[in-house]
Amino acid sequence: MIHPTAIVNAKAKIAEDVQIGAHTIIGDHVTIGAGTRIMPHVVIDPYVEIGANCHIFQFASVGAAPQALKFQGETTWLKIGNGCTIREFVTINRGTESGGGLTQVGDNAFLMAYTHIAHDCIVGNNVVMANNATLAGHITIGDYATIGGLTAVHQFVRVGEYAFIGGKSAVVKDIPPYVIAAGDRATLHGLNQVGLKRHGFSAATIAHLKKTYRVIFRFGLTLNEAIERVAAEVEPTAEVKRFIAFIKASQRGITR
Repeated sequence: MIHPTAIVNAKAKIAEDVQIGAHTIIGDHVTIGAGTRIMPHVVIDPYVEIGANCHIFQFASVGAAPQALKFQGETTWLKIGNGCTIREFVTINRGTESGGGLTQVGDNAFLMAYTHIAHDCIVGNNVVMANNATLAGHITIGDYATIGGLTAVHQFVRVGEYAFIGGKSAVVKDIPPYVIAAGDRATLHGLNQVGLKRHGFSAATIAHLKKTYRVIFRFGLTLNEAIERVAAEVEPTAEVKRFIAFIKASQRGITR
């Protein structure tokens, strides 16, 4: 299952049914799970763990040293979950020691061509990044988030679960869960109702989130006033609680 022109380090741990294409290079301290397919001309650098049933397309660079001046060659890691699709020319860097030493991509990520995930990013499960979407360092992306093509996300930004960011956006502040954001600089454009319906959220849950969104972003209240009003007027479902908790935990500020 390994092409004779591929170069695979003796210290790599590769499941028996992994496919490795021509001229691909696999470094040491690499682990690759069962059922994963790696196409020709892929480079997987040292200190990378890749789960089962992933598909890595040609010319991807997985686990290269971070693009950070503070990096001095220390041992840091990239961990990729199960069922991920990594398309042509995707680049994913390892972490830095000062940033926790780990870049992580969850299960079932769909990373389209030319996307970039920088050092110390934590990307959740079932995340979609369209062509040329770019994450700077130390970014956190929640489960089921979608990031449109040609979008750039600033360092240390958080993007909440089920959020949708439109293409050609510049994101400099946190994007709450369940919303749509777009623009340079990105602003909010309401609840991601289509996405929530597709993922099986009930009409009642969407209604509670819609009211929460309106109180926080449309009534002209201060953030503290809006949170108090939500607590008084909106049913405290798990989704509403996560929405409010995300906002309270923001360090960079919330996109409005």
